[in-house]
Amino acid sequence: MASSIEYLNFILEQLSFLDDVTYRPMMGEFIIYYKGKIIGGIYDDRFLVKPVKSAIKMMPEAERQLPYEGAKEMLAVDNVDDREFLMKLLEAMYDELPAGKKKKK
Repeated sequence: MASSIEYLNFILEQLSFLDDVTYRPMMGEFIIYYKGKIIGGIYDDRFLVKPVKSAIKMMPEAERQLPYEGAKEMLAVDNVDDREFLMKLLEAMYDELPAGKKKKK
């Protein structure tokens, strides 16, 4: 099941207080970037983030879910209605995330 553009727009609106949140469509789903780093994505209308230490600390009870068959587990963000929490989550995760890969020419 692909994610809906409505759910993507809802998540982007929730993150709109942060600068430089972007997305890229990929096979019916959406990869979410913060300042050029992949923080997670929208998969089957679920907001999932990478399980870095800061995300685990902020969401110790978060369910680990597979975004798609054969992928690594990610953390499900349940409280997507809390803008302040989402801002703090992305800001906390940023330093732990690997830098974006340069595109080859």
